[in-house]
Amino acid sequence: MTDCTSEVERGKRFAFGRNWQNFSRLVDEDRITAARESLALALGVTDDLKGRTFVDIGCGSGLFSLAAVRLGAKVHSFDYDPDAVATTLQLREQYAPDSDWKVEQGSILDPSLVSRLGQFDIVYSWGVLHHTGALWEALDTTCRMVAPGGLMYVSVYNDQGLQSRLWRRIKQKYNSSGSLTRSMLVAGSKMYLTAPGRALALVRSPRPGRATADGRPRRARGMSAHYDLIDWVGGYPFEVAAPEEVFRVGRRYGFELRHLKTCGGGLGCNEYVFVSKTDPGVPAPSADCRPVTASA
Repeated sequence: MTDCTSEVERGKRFAFGRNWQNFSRLVDEDRITAARESLALALGVTDDLKGRTFVDIGCGSGLFSLAAVRLGAKVHSFDYDPDAVATTLQLREQYAPDSDWKVEQGSILDPSLVSRLGQFDIVYSWGVLHHTGALWEALDTTCRMVAPGGLMYVSVYNDQGLQSRLWRRIKQKYNSSGSLTRSMLVAGSKMYLTAPGRALALVRSPRPGRATADGRPRRARGMSAHYDLIDWVGGYPFEVAAPEEVFRVGRRYGFELRHLKTCGGGLGCNEYVFVSKTDPGVPAPSADCRPVTASA
């Protein structure tokens, strides 16, 4: 498997972990609460995951692993980026040092890791699979990690056709350039995304009523508009999917859709929560068991 650090150094991958390290300085109890509430809402639970196992594929800052811990789950987090792993470990040490929460470095594309981990009651991967460089393989593997009767909560970038292909070029440019060009790309992207009438899936205003301690508005899910923007402009590898393509994969594994939140056909991620009705270790036979190809 290619080393994450060398990919970043060669401009073939965005330094996701460094961005999460910067974001992690903003994490506080209010953001943790927002993350916990949004996770519980999407999964359809009131306030309790006690006795359930939870895997966070591509844990990033570790914020949503911590949210699952706060909901009572037994959590296993992993990320391909060593900086993300270090950030998650630091978050665990600060907020949940005695919890049943394991953290390690690894990739969803590593068969030995996936085989060793086995299946979980809740499989979570928000905004990660489309950055692996092998979206459909990663999604297939993620489906197989769901225990019978379990839940899979994933989010995948929406396919915007030509716009997605243009953003892919911007991301490639960002990662192959120096700091000045990167700053210009972020500034230019922010101006474009905040233009009047633009659908702001990534830098939209946060949930009404929430604010930081100094009165600034806060993003829903406890996130940060600033670091989300940097992640969006630089986030590479980059793949996208139309909702029907994700549905097709879910049906192959006998899943039923429980929750869907789309970005209205525009920029950003579509969120899906599926429930497994069968053992997803082997795709269910159906007319939908044809190869799925990723959109550019």
